[in-house]
Amino acid sequence: MKTSTLAIASVLLLAACGNANETKAQDGVFAEPTVRSVPTDALAMKSSFAPVVRQAAPAVVNISARSVQRVSDPFFEMFGGGIPRQRVAESAGSGVIVRSDGIVVTNNHVIENAQQIRVVLNDRREFPAKVILADARSDIAVLQLEGVTDQLPVLAIDDREEQQVGDLVLAIGNPFGVGQTVTNGIISALNRTETGISDSGSFIQTDAAINPGNSGGALVDMDGDLIGINTAIFSRSGSSAGVGFAVPAAMVKRVIDSAIGGATAVVRPWLGVKGESVRADIARSLGLERPQGLIVTEVYAGGPAARAGIHESDVITAIGGQEINDQSGLNFRVGTHNPNDTVRVSILRDGRAMTLDARVQALPGNADLEQGAIIDRGPLAGLKVASLTPALADRLGGDPFARGVIITQVARGSNAYRYRLQPGDLIREINGRPVTSLEPVERINGPTQLTIERQGRRIQGTVR
Repeated sequence: MKTSTLAIASVLLLAACGNANETKAQDGVFAEPTVRSVPTDALAMKSSFAPVVRQAAPAVVNISARSVQRVSDPFFEMFGGGIPRQRVAESAGSGVIVRSDGIVVTNNHVIENAQQIRVVLNDRREFPAKVILADARSDIAVLQLEGVTDQLPVLAIDDREEQQVGDLVLAIGNPFGVGQTVTNGIISALNRTETGISDSGSFIQTDAAINPGNSGGALVDMDGDLIGINTAIFSRSGSSAGVGFAVPAAMVKRVIDSAIGGATAVVRPWLGVKGESVRADIARSLGLERPQGLIVTEVYAGGPAARAGIHESDVITAIGGQEINDQSGLNFRVGTHNPNDTVRVSILRDGRAMTLDARVQALPGNADLEQGAIIDRGPLAGLKVASLTPALADRLGGDPFARGVIITQVARGSNAYRYRLQPGDLIREINGRPVTSLEPVERINGPTQLTIERQGRRIQGTVR
């Protein structure tokens, strides 16, 4: 180890010293920069990342998003007064050009609710941009630069998922708005799911410095390819603590393909199973050598998993050869496919390994928030409600297996408004009986006990 370090140090020292007699800088003549190729061995990488940066950096852009927000004084609102004011809010982030005609990918949270978006290229050219698809679930948005007249530099997307923990990576972005910045590190972990960032995310974790403003920027491998979009950090101070997360290229490409194909939303297929992670005690009871996989607790009747022959108590260990250990991981793996794709599902059943082919499909039911009924009488007058379908539940970020009636709107000042009911509340029970359709909700016309579910918590009360 010491020999290796000394050898590297010697090489770097010799490179730094050079030959003082060969330079003509004192005569006003400057040599052309040395052209270096992409590093091919560890020693070359330790010497410089410049060739990789030169290849990748021109396609990484700075993004400025401006929105106008209505702000009112809560004190005056209590007494029904006060005039709302408008406040201009600006956010800064990064993005990556993925098509030469000006298609740019970034984070959804960088451009969310923006009325004006401006993109600055590495060579300082500026373009206005419009959003052609924004997917809050993956936190990925796709923009189209306006007024592009020539071919722009692009960053190739590597979605083969051949990375390994320990691989060298570069993070390129615009931290704190200071301008394009490059940091280096390694892949700290793969398939990181239990982050609280998303219920269908499986992130690349890196220790390359990622700070505010890096959001939407590129995570690049040593081939100069895009392997992820930098999205979030864990930090107590708000600055880099060496724990950053990037959306993998497989999901990024899925959103880009949807946008280029003309879709207004990413249609995620599902397998139609619900499960829980195999803990150590469950692994022992199942005779497994180690805790692995997702044990199926519920199969949606008539869904893709049911048709493929997956049963309750089966343990799903992999989707398409990629290891699965929790529900988020399964949601992510299935979500990188298109509806009607056939995926190979590896399972353990009664200690025996099996593979089944499942044709994944879009979630069933209507996902339109405008559907449903308006209640115009009784204590719940002013509510707009809809029967919860798997598609609607998924759009709202809920459990596709959930049943009930969901509140989509509450008219201000209505009867229902007095009870502080909120959009997103799920009506679970009426007078202790489970709710599975709109009919019992529409019939309420007197004192009634309601059980609602709000953000996973059940609340009971009486409306009159």
